[in-house]
Amino acid sequence: MSEDAPRILVVDDDHDVALLVKSVLERRAGCIVDLAEDGRSAIDRVAEVRPDVVVTDIEMPGLSGLELLAELRRTIPTVPVIVMTAHVSVEYAVSALRAQADEFLTKPLDNARLVEAVTRLVEEGRRRREEARTTEVVLAIGAHPDDVEIGVGGILAAHAAAGDAITILTLSRGARGGDADSRQNESLAAAERIGARLFLKDLVDTEISGGGSTVRLIEEVVREIHPTIVYTHSPHDRHQDHRAVSEATIVATRRVGTVACYQSPSSTIDYRPTRFVRIDRFLDEKLRLLECFQSQAAASRDYLAPEFVTATARYWSRFGGGDAVEPLEVVRETAEFVGAHELTRRES
Repeated sequence: MSEDAPRILVVDDDHDVALLVKSVLERRAGCIVDLAEDGRSAIDRVAEVRPDVVVTDIEMPGLSGLELLAELRRTIPTVPVIVMTAHVSVEYAVSALRAQADEFLTKPLDNARLVEAVTRLVEEGRRRREEARTTEVVLAIGAHPDDVEIGVGGILAAHAAAGDAITILTLSRGARGGDADSRQNESLAAAERIGARLFLKDLVDTEISGGGSTVRLIEEVVREIHPTIVYTHSPHDRHQDHRAVSEATIVATRRVGTVACYQSPSSTIDYRPTRFVRIDRFLDEKLRLLECFQSQAAASRDYLAPEFVTATARYWSRFGGGDAVEPLEVVRETAEFVGAHELTRRES
């Protein structure tokens, strides 16, 4: 089934009715349908599956459909809700409308009308979410040129497609790994490709400190751009520069709400991601970003080979679904890694 298939949550304590609605929406509208048997379990399922539309009965034990609707309007106001009932009355209809239902359907359901309403509200809900989403300010920090592109190139491409502001901070010119001028130009080309701002510092390659001087460099950029999301190296890494940058970043971004660590080719077995972000649509763009670093490819950096990058992304899809995933160790999280847009919304 397509990654863009609408995701619908059907809430009904009558299991036979719920299965009928599920069958109709799967067969006629190509939807992915999840079920909940009452309003309370529906609240948990909404947080878990992030449905495009909720279809709920009114009369249910515990939390009724109208009470569920009121709760959804309080917590997730953009999600469209269809209310259905076997009791046709003006009172029910008025109650549903007052609770801001998007559609009111009566049982037995008209299958054609159900499919039409769900299809229409899927598009409406996605439009609402896009209009409501807050633009993120992203800061990706690496010790050397190509570090962030290897670690989160797909995620950065998704941020770019979503209209987020992206800044890349590279703390050395990578002189020990090649010609510094060539690597600088390659970094500029990669940043330009995704519309990112580039800060390229000149710390000594292989001698980066995790302490004061590096912390201050990062703090300067943080003060200038005010990031809402930061990506950096993991402390679980064999390369001393990567570990130092991770340590300095955690200190320098202590007031940033969301910080996560990406995987590098030198990550150790202790690298243990807790978030798996799907990059199915952006794997090709990641490969094109890595093509910018020709001096490294010419130096036989096998980890830059397209088949290696693709295989790594494919491996992590075991945990995140889809065909390609970039893993992250979450230090703290208050923002969505790729916003509320639809491009990588099925990351877990």
